Amino acid sequence: MKNGDDAERIILGVDPGTTITGFGLLMVTGRTPSVITLGIIDLRKESDHYRKIKIIFEEILALIDQYHPDDLAIEAPFYGKNVQSMLKLGRAQGAAIAAALYRDLPVFEYAPRKIKMSITGAGEASKEQVATMLMRILGFKDDNFVLDATDALGAALCHYYQGDRPAITKEYRSWKDFMAKNPGKIKR
Repeated sequence: MKNGDDAERIILGVDPGTTITGFGLLMVTGRTPSVITLGIIDLRKESDHYRKIKIIFEEILALIDQYHPDDLAIEAPFYGKNVQSMLKLGRAQGAAIAAALYRDLPVFEYAPRKIKMSITGAGEASKEQVATMLMRILGFKDDNFVLDATDALGAALCHYYQGDRPAITKEYRSWKDFMAKNPGKIKR
């Protein structure tokens, strides 16, 4: 990653699951995000749960080795009533996180509601609404997208948005003071 307005960085977003794990890679050049690729790791034909965890680890590791992302943004498990499902989802998330950590990649976790809010402005948005907004924001069209892949891309874009916000401190006395201390954040 380079410093300055031409800085490039790549964010790998992951939507973990033991049936389908979605991934999305986002290139950020300066202040402009664009899609590199998105897809899924399809685990539906695999019956052994532990083998699924191994496959998730290996596939995320392969994506990291191929695209060399700067950060991994992952969707946090939501709290449900089915404890077994939560356990399996946590294992899938752990496999993806372990792959990132194995390559010394920083990991950032976002709640599904936060991702939806950052993309659509509504924390209760549907997966379809998130996908539609992502296509508008990032300017891509894909008639064959899988919602797990767009959810992963949403995690990556949410992470980009979090990094693009000024730090909140009590050091600013006014907007004028903020602008004076953050000239790079002001578009003229």
